[in-house]
Amino acid sequence: MDKIIIFTLSCWLLLPPYVKAQSIVETSHNLSALSSETGRIGVDSEICKYCHTPHTDAPASPLWSQGRTGPNYILYNSSTLQAIPGQPDGSSILCLSCHDGTIAQGKLTGSNTDLDFSTGIAARISERSNLTTDLSDDHPISFYYTPTLATTDGQLKDPSTISMPVQLENGKVQCVSCHDPHKNPFTKYLVASNQFSDLCTSCHDRSFWPSSSHSTSAATWSGSGSDPWEHIEFPYQTVAENACENCHDPHNSKGKPFLLKSSSEESNCLDCHSGGNVANTDILTQTLKTYSHNVFGYNQIHNPTETAMPPALHVECQDCHNPHATSNISALAPAANGFIMGVQGIDQGGNTVTAITNEYELCYRCHTDNPAKPNSPTARQIEQDNVRLEFDLANPSFHPIEGVGANSNVPSLIAPLTESSIIYCTDCHASDGFGSPKGPHGSIYPRILKYRYETDDLTPESATNYELCYSCHSQASILSDVSFNGHSKHVRDEKTPCNACHDPHGVSATQGNSINNSHLINFDLRIVTPDNSGRLRYENTGNNTGTCYLNCHGKQHSPLGYQ
Repeated sequence: MDKIIIFTLSCWLLLPPYVKAQSIVETSHNLSALSSETGRIGVDSEICKYCHTPHTDAPASPLWSQGRTGPNYILYNSSTLQAIPGQPDGSSILCLSCHDGTIAQGKLTGSNTDLDFSTGIAARISERSNLTTDLSDDHPISFYYTPTLATTDGQLKDPSTISMPVQLENGKVQCVSCHDPHKNPFTKYLVASNQFSDLCTSCHDRSFWPSSSHSTSAATWSGSGSDPWEHIEFPYQTVAENACENCHDPHNSKGKPFLLKSSSEESNCLDCHSGGNVANTDILTQTLKTYSHNVFGYNQIHNPTETAMPPALHVECQDCHNPHATSNISALAPAANGFIMGVQGIDQGGNTVTAITNEYELCYRCHTDNPAKPNSPTARQIEQDNVRLEFDLANPSFHPIEGVGANSNVPSLIAPLTESSIIYCTDCHASDGFGSPKGPHGSIYPRILKYRYETDDLTPESATNYELCYSCHSQASILSDVSFNGHSKHVRDEKTPCNACHDPHGVSATQGNSINNSHLINFDLRIVTPDNSGRLRYENTGNNTGTCYLNCHGKQHSPLGYQ
């Protein structure tokens, strides 16, 4: 009995001073018969012997009674990892002697009798706490955390600012940096509470994070029994309280490279953003519509370190949204709102910006100079697939995405729009339907348009068929020929679509001019063809007047003036 008392006291003295307020007796690491909880193996009353021995310790101090594991470990790795993890050492290799599943748990160096670990609470080590020898799905350990690492990474705090109870072991991050095997007041043997991810942010210093929605939202989990994410354990009630753990799992993560809860990247977003679970907006339904940014067509293609204009064109949630930065902050066009804050993009000059300031810079990642960019849906007199060139403020005409439009007289505009207004790409390209979430997630209309926009010839004029145009331009004004005296004849009488004459983006100054391409004039070659003399042009002759030289509907307009 005296030996037992001495050995227990020795273990107690080994504990750092800040853990002595709680005894190991009160934790699940107490595998002895002294435990007041049910399910213990109950071999005898000794507590420390399951990890420590007074003699013949192996493989190292502090008087360790478990054997060293044999195989090498598969280490964590990702494109964003700046540290260099080594094979587990220090206290980590001691933890893994139980938690990698390779050594019989009851085989102790300080005992002549093997202990039975096959039943009870101790058997749980074969479940979630069994990290196996594949540590690629676990937070990296056994690496030096230095000021140089913090500076190189750019998202880590200087190690000199990290204070107890988080600690480095001989300058390295080890299991004990986050876990204390001798006490468990915060669950999972954490050294401190991770509510609001306070433990994570002891080391990690993500840009934008403190003001992001995932850091501040009071929304709570409210999934149904049929939801595939019901099995996920969220330790706290609100999104803000779970913080990092809404998306990341530090051990046995399914999405290994970035420790995500799911191997399907979109599932990490859409388990909450599917309406009725956590976020009120139903993004999932939008992505399943006929025309969408097909995030399900790609998986683990997006990389946080990729260039703003990736060579392999893809679209995943993270391409447009930075989960560490997104917020409900509103903005006025063309400024980027909080939902797309912290995402890289391409500016009007074709240069990379690390964090966009304008919404169009995000769209320009895929729709400008990228060789794999989508083609224009309309075969036009002037072909241009680069929307950066179409919206250039130096152009003869353009929709005012980057700045105020070139036309100072647009009488058809519906208030509060004026000739000085600037609009977003998402004023036209967005989810359809009343109450749908903002942004171009999905639509029943081609090109992810917010409203219906018919482009086929001989389309009957109606507020429904041209709802997109009429959301900004007065139908009554257009049909009364206030802005152009040929509108009613073409659109209503001849059933010619707006798209036949007007290019809705703009006409690049490198290809067109203010005489022939003002008012977004750029003919659809499916409908408008050269006249008998081979001419195909519009000539601007004044304020809302001009002359055409072309064939349309089998009729020659050469010349046909509109005054």
